[in-house]
Amino acid sequence: MTQVLGNYSRQDIERIVRTVLQKQMGGGVAPAPAARNPLVVNISARHVHLTQEHVEILFGKGSELEPTKWLYQDGYYAAKQTVAVLGPRRRVLPDVRVLGPCRDASQVELAFTDGISLGIDLPVRISGDHRETPGCVLMGPKGVVELKAGVIRAMRHVHMGPSDLEYYGVKNGDKLNLRVVSQFCTTTLEDVVVRADPKVKLEVHLDTDEGNAVDLEHASSVELIKQEPCACKVPH
Repeated sequence: MTQVLGNYSRQDIERIVRTVLQKQMGGGVAPAPAARNPLVVNISARHVHLTQEHVEILFGKGSELEPTKWLYQDGYYAAKQTVAVLGPRRRVLPDVRVLGPCRDASQVELAFTDGISLGIDLPVRISGDHRETPGCVLMGPKGVVELKAGVIRAMRHVHMGPSDLEYYGVKNGDKLNLRVVSQFCTTTLEDVVVRADPKVKLEVHLDTDEGNAVDLEHASSVELIKQEPCACKVPH
């Protein structure tokens, strides 16, 4: 995963500069902004979530997922196990990482280009939303699972706890813009969906295609920006 930290927004920096100038010029001093948890932006590469039943079919009876790398969110990990994903074109994506812990329903999250390769028209969905989604075949060392649904392209999103919701002035399901600043590829990605949970840390997830498109690896700063209300008028 690629990780970028942005401690302060442009507005925060401007306020700090004004405060310093006011102090040097003898003017009134406004309080400095409170420090904010760094904004973490991670690329979420293609991966699979499995039920315990499917773990045992793919890797053998009694098998359990084995953590090999802990992820940014507490309690979540990349497992030692991988599977092959087979699509309608009979092309295979080998060694797709399984993430843990197990879920109530198996799910495959791919990037747009993965879908083209496999011949799957990927719907863009929030994780867990499997309504009218395509399926695929998963192949493990001990067995095969045919998923009837659950293959998606994950909608770009940001995990927020209660204090993050208050700081940005948003609620679950709202959308923000993500501005990524780099030397050659400064870009703004729109419609980053807020996913609220009291147990999570502030983190943005992009898929591989999105991360490559904005050159996230070489970004100098990242910033979440609240979307302005639409001012367009509908003709009568």
